[in-house]
Amino acid sequence: MQFPESWLRSFCNPAISSQQLADTLTMAGLEVEELTPVAPPFTGIVVGQILSAEQHPNADRLRICQVDVGQAEPLNIVCGAPNARVGIKVPCATVGAELPPGEDGKPFKIKLGKLRGVESQGMLCSAKELKTSEENDGLLELGDDAVIGRNIREQLALDDLLFTLKLTPNLAHCLSVYGIAREVSALTGAPLLKPEFPAAAVKLSDRLAVDVQDKDLCGRFSGRVVRGVNTRVTTPAWMVDRLARCGQRSVSPLVDISNYVMFELGRPSHIFDLDKIHGGLQVRWGKPGEQLKLLNGNTVSVDAEVGVIADDQAVESLAGIMGGDATAVSGDTVNIFIEAAFWWPKAIAGRSRRFNFSTDAGHRFERGVDPSTTVEHVERITQLVLDICGGEAGPMDDQTLALPEGKPVTLRVARAAKVIGMPLTQAQCADALRRLGLEVSEGEGTVTVAPPAFRFDLQIEEDLIEEVARMIGYEQLPETPPMAPTTPKLRTESRRGPFAVRRQLAQLGYQETINFSFVEARWEQELAGNANPVKLLNPIASQMSVMRSSLLGSLIAALKFNLDRKAERVRLFEVGRVFFKDASVKDSDTTVAGYHQPMRVAGLAYGPAEAVQWGVATRGEDFFDAKGDVQALLAPLQVEFRAGDHPAMHPGRCASVWRADECIGHVGELHPKWRQGYELAQAPMMFELALDAVLARDVPAFQTVSRYQPVERDLAIVVKESVTHAAVMKAVKGTGSSLLRDAMLFDVYRPKKAADGTVTGGLAADEKSLAVRLMFSRDDATLTDTEIDAVVKQALERLEQQVAARLRG
Repeated sequence: MQFPESWLRSFCNPAISSQQLADTLTMAGLEVEELTPVAPPFTGIVVGQILSAEQHPNADRLRICQVDVGQAEPLNIVCGAPNARVGIKVPCATVGAELPPGEDGKPFKIKLGKLRGVESQGMLCSAKELKTSEENDGLLELGDDAVIGRNIREQLALDDLLFTLKLTPNLAHCLSVYGIAREVSALTGAPLLKPEFPAAAVKLSDRLAVDVQDKDLCGRFSGRVVRGVNTRVTTPAWMVDRLARCGQRSVSPLVDISNYVMFELGRPSHIFDLDKIHGGLQVRWGKPGEQLKLLNGNTVSVDAEVGVIADDQAVESLAGIMGGDATAVSGDTVNIFIEAAFWWPKAIAGRSRRFNFSTDAGHRFERGVDPSTTVEHVERITQLVLDICGGEAGPMDDQTLALPEGKPVTLRVARAAKVIGMPLTQAQCADALRRLGLEVSEGEGTVTVAPPAFRFDLQIEEDLIEEVARMIGYEQLPETPPMAPTTPKLRTESRRGPFAVRRQLAQLGYQETINFSFVEARWEQELAGNANPVKLLNPIASQMSVMRSSLLGSLIAALKFNLDRKAERVRLFEVGRVFFKDASVKDSDTTVAGYHQPMRVAGLAYGPAEAVQWGVATRGEDFFDAKGDVQALLAPLQVEFRAGDHPAMHPGRCASVWRADECIGHVGELHPKWRQGYELAQAPMMFELALDAVLARDVPAFQTVSRYQPVERDLAIVVKESVTHAAVMKAVKGTGSSLLRDAMLFDVYRPKKAADGTVTGGLAADEKSLAVRLMFSRDDATLTDTEIDAVVKQALERLEQQVAARLRG
């Protein structure tokens, strides 16, 4: 909420500086987010009055003005503003004045100069040039009471400060200047000037029939008819100024009055054009199929969960949110109906979000507005209408149907001292609550409060404890070190931290993304195969309705975003949490009952395998590139890759990653169906791994280097095309010999088909030749041919038995 300091001090003026006032409010829980002057610094600008305005002889759009600024002689100033005319008072920058900085950040200095051959001794200013408004409708016209020659900062109170408060939802009673003044009075002890609401003189007997049909929507409805108003008058400058400093643009006198009272007293209200109402008004829940064109131009459809105000023909207003266009006041309005009501917060909460907009009225009503002052506030609006627009008022109509019941709340002093963490006396607690204007009764060690109508939030003991802490001041709370012993959770040497994983992926050329844990339900079905995801009760957007069980959907969405912006090579990764339903999970300090929330690391690579350069031919990213990145990420952990199946990946180009007997993730190419669905020119390579498995590390162990030379032997074997690399390695390494230290595939040969269909190379069409290098070593002696041949023979026998291999001739 934004408001000027001067308006606040008109209700309560404590003898403290502006900064001290801001600090006091912040320490009481009303956070002052920003404290800025109404206008930036400038000098040499005074109030001037145009004495004459003649056409420039050499320019059609310029006038030569004689301007009285309180000096002995008027100034000769050339001006191009369309509203420069005789008699008006405007800001005048004299020679030597400095205007606020422009786009270059430097102040604009006024010098004596010539415009089209005519000397100009200054400059007449607009509100935009003074940086008090973004509107540039010509010169800023001042009121008749402006004093000629007076510094414009004094005349317009431009040294006034704007307070911007960030209020929590339980501080609805502070959504007005008077409400904040009430808090300042309680905090500082300064007297509070309470507004008076004299009853307007009733000169009409006219009433508008209002039927409140649903008391669970509207608990109180007050209003009156006023006839003969003049809506073509100008809103007073003081009201326009105060509204502008609250961030509200002036619209028309009646709308400005309604907005002014909302900022002043915290009550949103509505003024109807009486002549546009057909019959009487009904306050009720909407009916399916009803529509309403709002003041903002939108047409909305209502149902039984949205409150409305309707006449005998149609819906005319969204209750507590926004009025309708059909009964809006205009320059032709003569007769009006002023309405102020108490809308139940639960009947207003969330309704604006349904229509994708928010209003000041809805913001206040869904938090709670004082139901006891509807009549007083209608009187205040009536007073302003009669003073500004004239007219004659009718009698007050006030219907009270159902109001909140404020139940007494008891505060235990001992409990308050324990929660706040500092010694408190019963007198301190009672005094703090009385300063807030609460009715207090004391017992033995207790203080009981009867909440007033404007304090919706005081319902339980903790609410009173919070009020006591606010009044004492959060800065008064003692600094007490924790009593419990703290034991740091040190990571074991066999694990690395998530940051190390991020750093290694960055070294591999991937860039980190951070995505929402809320995703589209379609992603879960298509890319994770999860038909029963964790659903959100109140999603922040309709397309973010479930919690993700895989990181791949977020990475594909990020890829699509980059491709739409002409990126050619994209390599992304994310370390994040996924969510599953799991009835076996119990509540603890790190878990939530019924939900499994493991951490995953996932990556995606798209486009060329390497950045374009002259030394390497361009080729696309393939499965083995992604597999190599997974191996590098897991190293020195040795894992096994098996043919796998994943809903998001190509059925024939997907591998599951196994550590011992545990599947820790998948790597592969995006499924053709989803590639086509996302309109990708080529398929990205992806992997997703359990983070716990990636973090695991074997503790390095000392091992002596053998003094004896290792020996290598190469085998060329022929196997069926269907035989996998993993099966060959398993057979070779299964010999169990301590002499065989490693085995590596270093070549693959497949026969070629001639034009006539014959196969060359001595192999069948369904065969392939694999070249495997065996590495032998011994720590205590030199290897002999007999020892090596025995192991090679054993390896060949296992290859023949397990994969039907034969030596290539």
